[in-house]
Amino acid sequence: MSISSSQSQPPTETPEPAPERDEGMDAPKESLWERFEAYVSKLSTKNNFWHRVCSLIWLPFAFRSGITMRRITREKFTAVLPFKRSNRNFYNAMAGAALLGNSEVAAGMFLFKNCGSDFAVVCKDMAYKFLRPCYGPAVYNVRDAEAVAAHLNEKMADRKEFNITFTMDITQILPNRGREARVGRCEITFHCTPKSMLKERASRRKTRGSK
Repeated sequence: MSISSSQSQPPTETPEPAPERDEGMDAPKESLWERFEAYVSKLSTKNNFWHRVCSLIWLPFAFRSGITMRRITREKFTAVLPFKRSNRNFYNAMAGAALLGNSEVAAGMFLFKNCGSDFAVVCKDMAYKFLRPCYGPAVYNVRDAEAVAAHLNEKMADRKEFNITFTMDITQILPNRGREARVGRCEITFHCTPKSMLKERASRRKTRGSK
């Protein structure tokens, strides 16, 4: 007579699901310099006084030219380049170099106001078309500023590198005629990179260098 015996298996326990991780749990803590940079970035677009103070330290070209923000809203952006001696040429018209150089400054002011301190912004390409001489203060207007700002917000939401292209119309103020006449048009492209991405790249390079 044969007797068969069966070994009983211990019951298996169902593992408890791991707790969900908070997305911001592993976010690197900002350094003191990064917090200071973010504070100054917001301050520089607050009003013309702080814009001038920051330009004196970090952007002397804009400080010497005297370009100021007149209006920065979602629907409209306007910057004004004064008609002063340092911006004029020998025949008393606004110098082409001043109009061209401050195009990048004005466009950067508009972009920086919308991007804030989370993105590093670099001018990638710019084409300026001179239409007529400028004999008064130059006014920089971003064409379709509201649409450009909306497109910019969509790009920033992805938290990836991107290019943004927009057009500025440059006009001169004619007080005797009570209107503004267009003197130029600028097509400009900026490359925007999240600062967090730049920090990660620097960390990887540092890691590779230490191996």
